[in-house]
Amino acid sequence: MRAALDVEAGPAAVGTLVGVAGLLFLLEPLVGPVPVGDLRVRPVALSAVVLALGFGLGAVVFYRRGRRLFAFAHGVFGIAWAGVVLGTATGSSALLVGGVVLVSAGCGFLVGQSRER
Repeated sequence: MRAALDVEAGPAAVGTLVGVAGLLFLLEPLVGPVPVGDLRVRPVALSAVVLALGFGLGAVVFYRRGRRLFAFAHGVFGIAWAGVVLGTATGSSALLVGGVVLVSAGCGFLVGQSRER
């Protein structure tokens, strides 16, 4: 008798995005820039974009499961990471600093929440 593998689509998609982001990050020293449309993009930059998408999707998945704190955390970090990515890509120091500040504030909020529990 074979046991069925119970895989839920939402968490599996989030895990896949995080895994792809990690793989792209690890490939950075091994490969050069890859073509994306008319651009040539370093794998580490693609890794950051995929990770931001993973955080965003994680927010939706946790929200739909009623895990509001986890959804909030993923949403904040998704927005912050997107700010870091966009700030770096466009040369906007305001977006970059805003993303870093948001990551720091999100970490502080989560530490505060963990102390209350």
